[in-house]
Amino acid sequence: MDSAFIYNRYVTGKHNIGRKSEGMILQNLLGNGENVVIYEPPKTGKMSLIQQTFYNMRISGSAFSVAEFSLLGVRSAEAFMLRMGDTVLRTVCATPDEYADAVSTYLGGTHFVFDRQLFAAEDKVLSLSWDAGEADLEAILSLPKRIAAANGKRFYILISEFQDLGLFDAGEDICRKLDAMLRACSPEEKRLCSFIFTGSQVNAMKEIFEHKGIFFRSAEHLAVGPVDTKEIIDYVVRGFLVSGKVIERDLLLGVCKLFRQNIWYINHFSAICDSLSKGFITEATLMEALDMLLSIHQPRFVAVMEGLTTFQSNLLRAILEGHLKFSSAEVIKRYELSSSANVKRLKEALCKKEIITFDEQDRAQVLDPLFEYWAKKYYFGINE
Repeated sequence: MDSAFIYNRYVTGKHNIGRKSEGMILQNLLGNGENVVIYEPPKTGKMSLIQQTFYNMRISGSAFSVAEFSLLGVRSAEAFMLRMGDTVLRTVCATPDEYADAVSTYLGGTHFVFDRQLFAAEDKVLSLSWDAGEADLEAILSLPKRIAAANGKRFYILISEFQDLGLFDAGEDICRKLDAMLRACSPEEKRLCSFIFTGSQVNAMKEIFEHKGIFFRSAEHLAVGPVDTKEIIDYVVRGFLVSGKVIERDLLLGVCKLFRQNIWYINHFSAICDSLSKGFITEATLMEALDMLLSIHQPRFVAVMEGLTTFQSNLLRAILEGHLKFSSAEVIKRYELSSSANVKRLKEALCKKEIITFDEQDRAQVLDPLFEYWAKKYYFGINE
């Protein structure tokens, strides 16, 4: 049975709500051959936005192929090249003969080979006959645009968890070479082949795309705002009605505020409420559902807090209690932060751990709304 509240996969169609303006912007950018970067905290709807946009483009008559892969687990240049090359070739080939022909055509003269026995035994499209070099990397990075140019069909390369390139030494070199390749593309090459970079580690993505300035003017940043509160409430009310249940809209206002309109948390929370009730959903039902949701995530939250030093924990408490000037003598003394130089190091540490981020006005924001609630109420005992 199709659930009214989906939280275990990205959604399109009737289950996809909000972000129509972001979808139109993304569609226009891709239609104009622009490369796009999207970075938001985990489970904020990045992939749903992208897949819904692809869906809208297809029903409007656009023809294109998408090579989609994640950099999770990629910790070397060789692993990156093999994953990207494998994904791109699987998008355009289907049989061993086609793979062999494509590798010969597009990767001839490199150290990449198609081994029929390895493909039959381990389903690997690409392997290396020798240690990979710069020429091999350049061949893989340019592979999509060369394939697109050969068949004249538009090609999109969707790379998720892109920030993981920062986890190994050669990652920055890959970013810079990819940036140089994108800058050198002709208008026709841009029209035929675009990249979409996504990441759920906000500060790590900012390091690549903002602080280091890589991909400056070669990739457009698309900010993804929260889903409109009224649209969320309408969606949840309709979802409960499917199973014959009713909830007061005012209660859902509090739900949206607690989760900061994070639709993934709201879907999971609503699914729990749906399983707990038979008719009218009361505030007591919501509180029980919240306790159950917290019990699922509490081990993760505890692990986060136990990974902090006392200084880092103290700064997090100052943030949760609403302070803005962390280097002031009053805040340093009250929260035992040692010095303004130490405060700077603590801010950088909490950002590196992806617990907080800072906006353009240098205001701190806890990235995970449920963690923020748990830390305030259950860890620090902060009364609001």
